[in-house]
Amino acid sequence: MSDDPVGVVIRWEDAGGEWRVVARTATTATVALCRCDGGEEVDRFTSADPALLDFLAARRSGSD
Repeated sequence: MSDDPVGVVIRWEDAGGEWRVVARTATTATVALCRCDGGEEVDRFTSADPALLDFLAARRSGSD
């Protein structure tokens, strides 16, 4: 996994993929990276990176 989890999410979205937060605590978030053609999960990661937590603060998915 990249040292920049926000970059991972943004690159995935820019490439047409979907993503969603599947778990969140006060200190971590788990993000599922999904295909654009039906939402099948391809990968997921958990991170405690403060920048990612800020990026996801008011979002549950790339559609928000």
